[in-house]
Amino acid sequence: MAQDDPVVSAQWLQQHLGQPDIKVLDASWYMPQESRDPWQEYQVAHIPGALFFDIDGIVNRATDLPHMLPSEEAFAAAVSAFGINNHDKVIVYDGKGFFSAPRVWWMFRVLGHDKVWVLDGGFPQWQASGFNIASSCPDDAVLKSKAANNAVETAYNGKLANAVTFQTEFRPQLFWTLEKVKQNVAAKAHQVVDARAKGRFDGVMPEPREGVRSGHIPGTKCVPFPEMFDGAQTLLPADELSKKFEQEGILLDHPIVVTCGSGVTACILALGLYRIGKHDVPVYDGSWTEWEAQPDNDYPKVASTAP
Repeated sequence: MAQDDPVVSAQWLQQHLGQPDIKVLDASWYMPQESRDPWQEYQVAHIPGALFFDIDGIVNRATDLPHMLPSEEAFAAAVSAFGINNHDKVIVYDGKGFFSAPRVWWMFRVLGHDKVWVLDGGFPQWQASGFNIASSCPDDAVLKSKAANNAVETAYNGKLANAVTFQTEFRPQLFWTLEKVKQNVAAKAHQVVDARAKGRFDGVMPEPREGVRSGHIPGTKCVPFPEMFDGAQTLLPADELSKKFEQEGILLDHPIVVTCGSGVTACILALGLYRIGKHDVPVYDGSWTEWEAQPDNDYPKVASTAP
């Protein structure tokens, strides 16, 4: 395990699984049209000892935007409900290999916890390695996962959570708002990189969310998130990752901010950039879903008439 690398191998996790300071989170999440239930899948099969982190539950309850970063108080309460403290090493994985786990990796980092890694290749790599899989879900794991969601709701209702064991420290340099992106469209201080598929970015393919037009924020470049990993869904070496960005005209010695559809796959780009030494790349949390919903004003959208 290296502090300057954002992933750990299945072999490393298998060797360290069960140690008191190793906490494993299943952060699987899927797009609505995939018709997959991550909570149900977790209960049927998961890495032994892993708890389920609900990306749609541990969220900002004060916005209608999907899975936005919760407040410090809410996140601290949720993480404490998992039994995680600031001394623990957190390993996050998902059911696709590289999809939603980097989002949770970013959430921990933006709220001050650096002892967090993504399982390289995720659950598919764990399975392919022939390691043990838990096929039943202990009552304690169910209770902790539900308690984490309840703790968020309690925090947004203005009540203090019980026994907070995890302390947060918000890092604004890793988190961008709509206002910051608007300012950057004019100032062009940061290069904006979008993780969505090229068709959605170009406005010739529909967005997966109903009522959201495709297109992109003016001045943005596109590096689709699957380009960060190989056929086995493991993260590419640093030199290959650098080439992926440079091929799109992105200057790695200049500031970068990443975006996507709703703030999930942008974190995959942030993970790839972290491996090549760019540790302070911010994520635009609201991403295209928030940007596209703004009234046409001085910050025009690029959108198509695609259905």
